Amino acid sequence: MAQDNLTAILYKAQDMRLEQRPIPKAGVGEVLLEVTSVGICGSDVHYWWRGRTGRFVVESPIVLGHESAAIVAAVGPKVTHLKPGDRVAIEPGVPCRMCSHCKTGRYNVCPDVQFCATPPVNGTLTKFYVHPADFCFKLPDYVTDEEGAMLEPLSVAVYSCQRAEVKAGSNVLILGAGPIGLVSLLTAKAMGASYIILTDVNQSRLEFARQLGAHGTLDVSGLTPTEAADRLKKIFPHAPTAIIECCGQEDSYKIACLASGPRGIMVTVGRGPYDVTIPLTLAAIKEMDIRGIFRYANCYPKALSMVSSGMVDLKPLISHRYTLTQVLDAFDAAKSGKAIKVMIRVKEES
Repeated sequence: MAQDNLTAILYKAQDMRLEQRPIPKAGVGEVLLEVTSVGICGSDVHYWWRGRTGRFVVESPIVLGHESAAIVAAVGPKVTHLKPGDRVAIEPGVPCRMCSHCKTGRYNVCPDVQFCATPPVNGTLTKFYVHPADFCFKLPDYVTDEEGAMLEPLSVAVYSCQRAEVKAGSNVLILGAGPIGLVSLLTAKAMGASYIILTDVNQSRLEFARQLGAHGTLDVSGLTPTEAADRLKKIFPHAPTAIIECCGQEDSYKIACLASGPRGIMVTVGRGPYDVTIPLTLAAIKEMDIRGIFRYANCYPKALSMVSSGMVDLKPLISHRYTLTQVLDAFDAAKSGKAIKVMIRVKEES
């Protein structure tokens, strides 16, 4: 094995450096992975540019990256389902496995979860990385490394659609046409939704959503929440009852409550200010459910099944590609807002 473990290390906001680190060793139940592809998430960009995302703050050097695929380089003791050479997608959140949340299948809210690239836990923008084997999912030959890396945001969409109870015939409103909004569109289509509309303030992203199969879009630039909701009511054949909010902005929550049909379910995926004002009485009169999500739980197998079966095609979302040595260019592209999904090829192809 070549003794090359080039790693992108964030020391503080806007200070990322490429350095060599020792190649780690796999322990009991772990695998040593040669990382192939890593997608840049919005949280990665926030850590890089601002040094924080929400309550998580970069206080010491950290390796970013959590949307990842890799090749198994070595297996530790007691690993039986993987072998060197297997290609895998990495589920980045590893819980304690012992608390009541873990034991009831809600391991995403485990208070001791260790999530890649969430301070102080290191992520995957490194050539070699160690991870628990039971949170690695073997990829079929016909699923690419990039698609494997994209299973992470797709799992967010799968969980969001599950929480919103999207099913055959659903009318779905997705607020925000960023990467999560777009994979939520693909997921809702795969789950049988009959009508899906996306909102955003970026016309190019709305056009891309239409290319992916959205039945309608609405540019909410300059509109009040009431005006936006009134226009949505005219576009939808029936008021939406599955609403996936991917912006985290106060006006977006208001639009959701105003546009929702009776007994609609709003899932709050976006992360914005901690305190927002929403028309709660209106939501109560409609018997709306407002449901939060935190990452996902037990969604990687379904996400992989959707991709491997052809139900979801993630390839069109990857708009920019860079190598690890071009990591700063990659983050610049992600921050610019012109990219849909930026992918870093950590293992350069021959």
